[in-house]
Amino acid sequence: MTEGTTSSAVRWRYAVMNFGLTIPAQAGSFLLLYYVDDRKLNPAWAATTLTLFALYNAANNPLIGHLSDRTRSRWGRRVPYIRFAWLPGLVAFALLFMTPFNGVDSPVALLLYLVVVWGLWETFGTAVGTGYLALLPEMFRTYAERTAVAWRMNLVQTLGLLFGLALPPLLAGWVGWAGMGVLFAVLSGAALLFGLGALFERPDPAARPLGFLEALRATFSHRAFLTVVAAQTLRFFATGTLATGMGFFVRYSLGAEAGAVTTVLLAAAFVTAGAALWPWRALVAPRLGPRGTLMLAFGLSAVSLLPLALVQTVAGALVSTILFGAALAGMILMGDVILADVIDEDELRSGQRREGMYFGMSGFVTTLSGALTSQVFGAVTRASGYDPRLAAQPEGVADGFRFFMTVPPIAGALLAVLILAFYPLHGQRLRAVRQALADKRAQTGVDW
Repeated sequence: MTEGTTSSAVRWRYAVMNFGLTIPAQAGSFLLLYYVDDRKLNPAWAATTLTLFALYNAANNPLIGHLSDRTRSRWGRRVPYIRFAWLPGLVAFALLFMTPFNGVDSPVALLLYLVVVWGLWETFGTAVGTGYLALLPEMFRTYAERTAVAWRMNLVQTLGLLFGLALPPLLAGWVGWAGMGVLFAVLSGAALLFGLGALFERPDPAARPLGFLEALRATFSHRAFLTVVAAQTLRFFATGTLATGMGFFVRYSLGAEAGAVTTVLLAAAFVTAGAALWPWRALVAPRLGPRGTLMLAFGLSAVSLLPLALVQTVAGALVSTILFGAALAGMILMGDVILADVIDEDELRSGQRREGMYFGMSGFVTTLSGALTSQVFGAVTRASGYDPRLAAQPEGVADGFRFFMTVPPIAGALLAVLILAFYPLHGQRLRAVRQALADKRAQTGVDW
């Protein structure tokens, strides 16, 4: 397995940019707290706005991805989206936490401010994120290179998760929400600038880019892509279930104070995932390949959640979340790597490099995991009798949230294993794809 052509410095600089993408994405989770609790926006208006932007976010991923596939400029196809969108995107992010309006005196103005500024942030942020991810299979051609950069990316992402999820309320108390927004924008900008100079693109072998509808048909007729994106959606469903339900599980199933304990349990999972990335990359991925590594990770995640069905203490739950974090590392490591293999095979099928469309459509489909999580949460709370207006909850609520934290994510993980059993790019077929690409590059003289 060749190590490829990129240096360790290039891999680290590319990976550090993920820190700049992760912080604002995670800190955006606190916009409801800021706009509803601090600025007094009508909660119903806020909820409707969030729903609409979730739909917009799902739609703009493939559109911007496809546009980047068709872009031809002096800077390349992907790089200009990063070069020219990172600064306005981060300015918009900072402005989100600096609204001059409040929901008591100027409710309509506050809502319009949120819609306009959030729309700018979301659009520019998607352009940067799509361009960045589309460069991964282009810059790093071999399996060894891709796993080497993937564990770096996700180690950095773990740090970004801790910053973006744990620090905003604390910083808001110290320097205000506006100060927090500016500080995070500066940190994110520094990370993006650190890696920007290391980005490069290879010659584009395509003669005629596909039209949007033609590209959609080609993408959704690709069996390897469909299996990968289905498994990835179930991964985000599992992690979304845990993140959504942890506070409820701690309070009602364990009978503990939710705030600090929830933070500790979730942080334990993320920290463990970050620490376990290198062992997965060095010991498991070279032996099992992308499909085998993912199947093992999903299987272990299902096993790791079984204790939550029985534990009665915070210490017991901590053990389970640490085990889940160790399994999550394998899923995180292989997520972008296995999609890169799909894109490689697509080049042999279509004669084009379509990273933008594939990563964009992946973002579009995996967004559905949030809707699935919400629907399961609603069904479980209704069945258990949970009512936030009650001073004391019915006895069934404790078991309901214990069910929510175990059965849905375990079922999702096992279903992902089953789906990946039908993933075709493994073993001899994957080796044949890699050899065919190598032969094509050698014959055409194009560095792909």
